Amino acid sequence: MDATDAPGRPALTTLLKRSDFLAAARAPRQARDGFILQARERRQDEKAEGIRVGYTCSKKVGNAVKRNRAKRRLREIARLELPEHGRDGWDYVLIGRRDATAALDFDRLRGDLVSAVAALHKRRRS
Repeated sequence: MDATDAPGRPALTTLLKRSDFLAAARAPRQARDGFILQARERRQDEKAEGIRVGYTCSKKVGNAVKRNRAKRRLREIARLELPEHGRDGWDYVLIGRRDATAALDFDRLRGDLVSAVAALHKRRRS
């Protein structure tokens, strides 16, 4: 059983539409050494079930091999941490950073994601 299929945990789906990425770009963000996290709560008129997550790595991150490695790492930390720490009805976008996303210690990336999500949700409550 995948972590996203566990009872009581919201399912993760991938953002695909450009409009969803643009909406997240206008949302609050948290920067960490390995990535930038953008997060927004979906509006009432949008489908509000589950956690949606998107990934992006520009050419600044490096060539195709480096970008793909960075995105694989971002997908994995999201798969491991967002079902537990993310919120149902929210969109998250992880943006890779040059020379960092692919190189940082994996456990540090995971911890950074947890702290970034917590900071964004704390900010939302204020």
